[in-house]
Amino acid sequence: MENGNFGVVIAQYNDMRSFLLILVLSISATLGAQHTISGTFSPAEDYTWLIAYHLKPGAQDYVADGPIKEGKFELSFAENSPAGTYRLVYAIPQEEYNFDVFFTGKEDVALHFDSDKGLTFTASNENIVFNNYLSRIQEAEHRLISYYTSGSVEKDEFETIVEDLHTVQNSFVEKSANLNVSTFIKANRPYIPSEYETANQYVNNRKAHYFDALNLADPALQASGFLTEKLLNYVFTALPPEPMKPEESEALMMENLKTIIQKLEGVSNAYQFNLLYSIWSEASAKKLPLLSDYVYQDYLKSIASTPAHQELVAAIELEKRIQLGATAPEIVWKKDGTLQSLSELEGYDNYVLVFWSSTCGHCLNELPALHKRLKKHTNVKVLAVGLEDDDKTWKTESAKLNNFDHAIALGKWDSEYALTYGINGTPTYFILDQEKRIRAKPENDKGVVEFLEKAH
Repeated sequence: MENGNFGVVIAQYNDMRSFLLILVLSISATLGAQHTISGTFSPAEDYTWLIAYHLKPGAQDYVADGPIKEGKFELSFAENSPAGTYRLVYAIPQEEYNFDVFFTGKEDVALHFDSDKGLTFTASNENIVFNNYLSRIQEAEHRLISYYTSGSVEKDEFETIVEDLHTVQNSFVEKSANLNVSTFIKANRPYIPSEYETANQYVNNRKAHYFDALNLADPALQASGFLTEKLLNYVFTALPPEPMKPEESEALMMENLKTIIQKLEGVSNAYQFNLLYSIWSEASAKKLPLLSDYVYQDYLKSIASTPAHQELVAAIELEKRIQLGATAPEIVWKKDGTLQSLSELEGYDNYVLVFWSSTCGHCLNELPALHKRLKKHTNVKVLAVGLEDDDKTWKTESAKLNNFDHAIALGKWDSEYALTYGINGTPTYFILDQEKRIRAKPENDKGVVEFLEKAH
């Protein structure tokens, strides 16, 4: 009996030991399967936090975030994290301060980001191969462009440069054969002349063959910044080398956009919207009004199919409404029992709109000062729009500013005029010309006075 019990105990012990061994091995395997993206930022004092997103066609999913301490960071990823392109955001606005890395879930990624020198990788075969490829192929292309800009017609030199382009491209296709970045290296294949051609022939052929290696329907390419950058580059730089008038350049950019729209047939709505929004943003930043309006009115607005898309469209509408040069949206108010409107005001060189609140401390400091300073400016009319919850305090405070016209917008931030003008802080100023076009958006009362004194 005792021997039998002892045997059972031994058996149970052995079973437990086997279980624990399996558990330990399982945990070790799980831990071993985890991988990290780590590295350093320079200068260290400029960076504090990092956010990682997994890119998808037309979208991005939050994955992880963590601190950057003394210039160092490390982000850990679960073993089932999907392979693909990951975007690391290190400042605001996110769409400007970020860079992309390839993460396979099979290797650690180590990198160094320098605000002046850019991004380098110290670990991750995928990223090192791709970065080396980009560096080498750009150098080879630059040599061909330099050949043309130098005016050279030496055909032996041309053939040597072209052969180098072939060698670089083909060698990296071979190096990346078993890597995820192979898709991107093949897709980035530049136009390489098959025989000698003049500079104009090269420019025309480079544009004509721009999409030869690009599969716009490839999910891997869509789920990255790579394809978007390639398409942006086509819209804004696939232009003749000779000087042109601004409107001529924009007209050609619109033609380039039409080409891309044709190529996007069958591509998901999500990717198309994000791409077009990127093109619109770039056109706006470059102050290309014809192109930005064309992108928005002819394409972007019509394919906004989700709440997120519609929010972006609403933001664009707001920006267009209150951009410099736009006619200020209508405002209506009562004065001495008579209905007044901004559009019908006349007789002044400039009009100042100030959105304020009678419960705003900054407003109660700035508006009396502005009221005093503008008494001598008889060619300026001020319309003060009170964003209020009720009219009690507003009546008292507005009465002190008797040289201003006064309108009230009940509902404060959710009021009609706050939403129309995109007001998210008080006081907010707009300066209009005789035709009620927006000419300036000063930050404070002093800025208003400075602008008006320079204007007159």
